[in-house]
Amino acid sequence: MNADSPRPTHSKIKKVPRKEPASDHYILKLYVAGLSPKSATAIANINKICAENLQGRYQLIVIDLYQQPQLAEGEQIIAIPTLIKKLPPPLRRIIGDLSNTERVLVGLDVQSKP
Repeated sequence: MNADSPRPTHSKIKKVPRKEPASDHYILKLYVAGLSPKSATAIANINKICAENLQGRYQLIVIDLYQQPQLAEGEQIIAIPTLIKKLPPPLRRIIGDLSNTERVLVGLDVQSKP
C-alpha cells in the first residue's frame, strides 16, 4: 500500500482504557458540625487542597449538620467532619480534619503536583 492509497475501512481500532476518570470534575460534600475547631480546620484544609490540586475542576458543598441534621441520615454520616467524593466514581468517604494532605489526595484519586 502506498502513501496515497486510502486506508481499508474494515480495520479495527483497539480502545485503550484510560487510567484517569472519564470526568475530571469533582463533586465533594463536606459534612461539619458548626464552627467547631475540627470543622474549621477541615474546611480550611479541603479548600487549600482543592485550590492547589483541582483548580476549576471541583464543586465543594459544605453542609453544617447543626443547621441541616436531616442530611446526615440520607448520607449515613456517623462521624464528623466527613468528606464525601460523589464524582468521579467511585464514591469515597474521608473522615477527620483532612490535615493529612497525601491521604486526602489518595482518597480523592488525585495525583499531587510534583
